[in-house]
Order: sequence, then C-alpha cells, then structure tokens
Amino acid sequence: MAGFFLYGTAVFSQSDTTGYEASVIQFRKELDDDYRNVASSPLGKDRALTFQGHHFFPFDSRYCILAKAERLEKPEVFKMRTTTDRAPEYKKLYKLTFSIRDTAYVLFAYQNTSLIEKEEYKNHLFLPFTDKSNGFESYGGGRYIDLVIPEGDSILVDFNKSYNPYCAYSAKYSCPVPPKENALPVKIEAGILAPEGH
Repeated sequence: MAGFFLYGTAVFSQSDTTGYEASVIQFRKELDDDYRNVASSPLGKDRALTFQGHHFFPFDSRYCILAKAERLEKPEVFKMRTTTDRAPEYKKLYKLTFSIRDTAYVLFAYQNTSLIEKEEYKNHLFLPFTDKSNGFESYGGGRYIDLVIPEGDSILVDFNKSYNPYCAYSAKYSCPVPPKENALPVKIEAGILAPEGH
C-alpha cells in the first residue's frame, strides 16, 4: 500500500487516496443500504422506506491512520455500560497508539465475549470512541469503528468509516457507551455526522 509513514500517522498522502476513497464510498453505500432494508433497519419500516441516506464529513485521508497495536498480556474483562440497564461483557484486548496532527493519542479496542463465540465475529474488534465533535457535528453519544485483529503490530484505524450506534436513530435500542478511556480530547472531523434532529 503506497503512502505509508511511521506508526501513528496518516497512511496516505493527500495525492494518493483515489483507490482508498472508493472503499470508503462503498462502505457508506452499504451502510445506507442496510438502513433502507426494512427487514433489518433500526429506523422501522416507514422511515426505512423514505430514508435518504446518512450524512458524512468529507473524506479526509489524514484520518486514515496506521496505529501501533499492542495486544494486552492480561486483557481485562468488564461489564460495558450501555444506554439501558443491560451490561454486556467485553474484553479489553488491544491498546492502539497513533497521532493526529503531531499529537499522540491512545484508544482501546474491545471484544464482546459472547459475540466472538460466533465464527464470523471471532476476529472482530470493537472500537467505540467519543471526541469533541459529539453533540455538535456528530452524535452526542459517540461513534463506533469495526476492526479485525491484526496479524502484526499495526492496524489501520480509519475514522472516515466511523458510524453511529442504533440509539442515534431509535430509543428502543440498547447501545454500548464508549468508555471514558476512549474519549479523545480533539475533534474528529471524519466519518458519520449526527442524524437530522440531533
């Protein structure tokens, strides 16, 4: 993959993004399609049929970041807080270290201990986070990114592919609340915006 820098910096130069931007566009199309699918949409049938699509920050290659991935030797298992009384069990599995505009940050990636019993999710990592755009440009409850366990000691974290929890669209859902340790003290001006009305 062209354009790699050191750990913790943008993966692509501004002039070398065409192919990857296409993958972000495809991700967003699939997200919109999921919400239009009346069988699975969190919007409900009537809203799904009239759904016009999500709104996003413009694609920005500076938020496609190669992070250092450190697998924790003794992963902590804990009950993650949600928007309801539900408290699913998660394992804190990876420490991710990266930089945005020359400032270093850390996020942690988790695994749902029940979900990983399913074959299709055994390598899934869940990255919930909050940032200073929450409650303004983006949803107040934070956003999520899906990752896959890396083969080495680095992982691609692309904030352009962040998405909202279902709770941003309907109060009937129980959604994980990003842990305080995953609060970024900076605006992440990439990825999905808040739904209309928020």
